[in-house]
Amino acid sequence: GNSSPWGPDWCHSFAPAPANTPDSNNHLRDGSIKYILSGDGAGTTFTIDDSTGDIHAIKRLDREVKAQYLLRAQAWNRQTDRPLEPESEFIVKIQDINDNEPKFLEGPYQATIPEMSSIGTEVIRMTATDADDPTYGNSARVVYSILQGQPYFSVEAKTGVVRVSLAGMDREVRENYSVIIQAKDMGGQLGGLAGTTVVNITLSDVNDNPPMFDQKLYQMSVPELAPVSSVVGRIRAKDRDIGINAEMRYSIIDGDGRDTFDINTDPTNLFGIITIKKPLNFETKASYTLKIEGANTHLDHRFPDKGPFSHVTIVHVSVEDVDEPPEFSSAAYYIEVPEDTEISTVFMTVSARDPDAANTSIRYSIERNTDLGKYFYIDITSGALMTVLPLDREEFSWHNITVLAMEMNNPRMIGSVSVAVKILDVNDNPPLLTQYFEAFVCESANAGQLIQTVTAVDADDPLGGHHFYYSLALEAANNPNFTLRDNQDNTAWILTRRGGWSQQDQSVYYLPIFISDGEQPVQTSTSTLTIRVCSCDVEGNVMSCNAEAYHLPASLSRGALIAILACIFKPYLHDEEDNVHENIVRYDDEGGGEEDTEAFDIAAMWNPREAHLVGKQRQDMLPEIESLSRYVPLASVGGPGSGCGGGDSNVQGYVLAKLLETDLNPCAPPYDSLQTYAYEGEGSVAESLSSLQSGCSNTDHEYDYLNDWGPRFKKLAEMYGVLETNNPSIW
Repeated sequence: GNSSPWGPDWCHSFAPAPANTPDSNNHLRDGSIKYILSGDGAGTTFTIDDSTGDIHAIKRLDREVKAQYLLRAQAWNRQTDRPLEPESEFIVKIQDINDNEPKFLEGPYQATIPEMSSIGTEVIRMTATDADDPTYGNSARVVYSILQGQPYFSVEAKTGVVRVSLAGMDREVRENYSVIIQAKDMGGQLGGLAGTTVVNITLSDVNDNPPMFDQKLYQMSVPELAPVSSVVGRIRAKDRDIGINAEMRYSIIDGDGRDTFDINTDPTNLFGIITIKKPLNFETKASYTLKIEGANTHLDHRFPDKGPFSHVTIVHVSVEDVDEPPEFSSAAYYIEVPEDTEISTVFMTVSARDPDAANTSIRYSIERNTDLGKYFYIDITSGALMTVLPLDREEFSWHNITVLAMEMNNPRMIGSVSVAVKILDVNDNPPLLTQYFEAFVCESANAGQLIQTVTAVDADDPLGGHHFYYSLALEAANNPNFTLRDNQDNTAWILTRRGGWSQQDQSVYYLPIFISDGEQPVQTSTSTLTIRVCSCDVEGNVMSCNAEAYHLPASLSRGALIAILACIFKPYLHDEEDNVHENIVRYDDEGGGEEDTEAFDIAAMWNPREAHLVGKQRQDMLPEIESLSRYVPLASVGGPGSGCGGGDSNVQGYVLAKLLETDLNPCAPPYDSLQTYAYEGEGSVAESLSSLQSGCSNTDHEYDYLNDWGPRFKKLAEMYGVLETNNPSIW
């Protein structure tokens, strides 16, 4: 055996009971008694000292080989060679020790489970056998553990059941797993013996992958004299699944060739065979378009979200004349081009030849319906493809163009090939805020309060994913009101730096946020977050964000009010894309209203209908845009019975007509040179509203009252007034 406490040195004494004879003690002392041993293992496993009766084991004992021995011993008289008493029978039991490791008698094991099995799915149940005595100690108490195969599988410590521990295992990614399971006795304690086995687990296929054609457009050709039922070509919608899960059914669902061609599935149920259904005539129709669908025939309803389990492609069938068209060196081309490729860069050269004996020269072109944007150009003789417009992956990530090869001597002989151009991404777009954010802060907000979480988007698609960095713009970095915390997860928090907010002090703050991405070259942008100060209830719900009305200073003149309001509202009325002016007249000097008789021909105002016929114009510069006054009907305002007489009524009527037209048109731009001479000048109450010569005046203009008008006039106050030192910043 392996080991035993009763090795060859083990000893047990045997002696007969005293005899009822006077000289029995003498026999014991003079060695006249001989001891004899018989039974299981006598002479081979055990031996007895015939003089002393000591029984010895002469080889190692193994309980797992033989658990007990039945022995018989007898004392004999050496002189008479007769037994002194009957045989004594006794049993030697072998006590167990932990000398056997657990063993998997049926290993290595093979198991198969479906891919995409859920966590906890039972894979296989295994049992390890320990030859030690299960009734004695923990020598045969086995505990199971996994040595290899995590995190995909696990094993139950007591039962030896192997289960799935990772969901979504995909056969198409990895099909086979080798798992090592250990069984250890002594309840898994230190010093226990262990045995291992291998479980080879295979993922069986389920229909969890949709089919897909290799190309969006297939080019096929067939001789016009080919008989009906001839094979035109075959296509395959490849499916990453196998077996019945990859079997396909093909059908023509659209196209001008539905009645001329047919498609059937081949015996393997993998390919679609396109055949001729009706006779062809090159002179009648030289090409056909087929829209073909390939669909799985065996669907697994457990995975509806993996679908749809069908795909569509276009097959262009060219009918050949007796002469054969040019053939390309490759059935299809694929090329990757960075989106920052310079214009006129040659990125690929295609090659075609005439298969006929004449071997005529070839001329190349691009099928324009495959390059409607005209991004590419091909050299007519060499077949070199180059860019002619800037490429933008964010607009088109793929260009599938068809290159045509035409025989020079016979333009009807045209071959074609599909060129798939994949546009590689370059970091050329800055990150932007997800939307124009407008936040609010309660007047009762304390320092450190979160008021807005901002996120960004980027049209680029870096390989490692987006990583945005946020910070306040430099001009707002040290502002006392708000701070920004970059959360390092493509979001940022806007927090308050102080408390004590008041709508009366400042109702709106503008916080510029600087955003950059982590790609090279780094792209950045600055967006503004509008933060309004609002009145809130005790739970922080907004009640009002409108500041109290401000009273205008009594000393403010009407002319100043008109000038300020004109400066405020002019940017909102201005339309950059439709910048139409009534008259654009550039002045280097300024007169006093009607006193200016040099800059503009007043006759155009007296008779607007004839303004375009008047020959007198400003001498130093011609108007950039012709007057539109001739399109305004004077009958709409004023008139003989209107009460406005003389020439003044014409001028006033014209002005009112233009004013009415502008009021009724919300999209009308302001008229920069709409000059109402009757209401402006040195003699008017409003005086001159122009600031062209204000720099030459000795009079100081006081605009400090703008600071009292509230947040809406703060920008004007900053431009023309003197800001108070305690006024808050815009951020």
